[in-house]
Amino acid sequence: MLFAIILITAAISIMAFGNEDLFRKLKFNAYFIRRDREWYRFFSYALVHADWGHLIINMFVLYSFGDIVLQFFKADFGPLAGLKFMLLYVGGILFSTIFDYFKNKDNIYYNAVGASGAVSAVLFSSIILYPTGKIFFFFVPIGIPSWIFGILYLVYSAYMGKRGTDNIGHFAHFWGAVFGLVFTMFINHDYLVRFYQQLGFSF
Repeated sequence: MLFAIILITAAISIMAFGNEDLFRKLKFNAYFIRRDREWYRFFSYALVHADWGHLIINMFVLYSFGDIVLQFFKADFGPLAGLKFMLLYVGGILFSTIFDYFKNKDNIYYNAVGASGAVSAVLFSSIILYPTGKIFFFFVPIGIPSWIFGILYLVYSAYMGKRGTDNIGHFAHFWGAVFGLVFTMFINHDYLVRFYQQLGFSF
């Protein structure tokens, strides 16, 4: 399941690097969704990326944390693990664009590409499942506890999204992360209990 998502995303992204028409047709554009009813753009944008760096980072993070999520899902849901993971990933793709859709539905110039929102959903699902894990950054030898990273990430994404001074979809990251948290706790209420227990809280 995880490898299939990565392979399909990588293949289509690489095809779109050399095909401007394909890239333009698949990217998220709220104006075209509303005007031309191109609803597929709510999902297709996650299959294309701005450049090699964008693609590689997203797929690396997806592989790293997606494997953690799948291990927990397999232990708890057995043969349904793949379906649960797909719902998490695809739901993250959709939910991470809802805010930007309503904000930019009359703005023909707003576009977005990349699986970052869905990757954020997977990353934050892994934080609920394994809060005592460590998140490392390139060239930084000290890991940050995943639950602390999660808080900082949400605050940073909300702040930068409100500022809107760069070309990064911070709101997509934020809402994708929120979806990952809510979805994971919804499919198994025990996950929230385990989250607190792993952090040393008792009930």
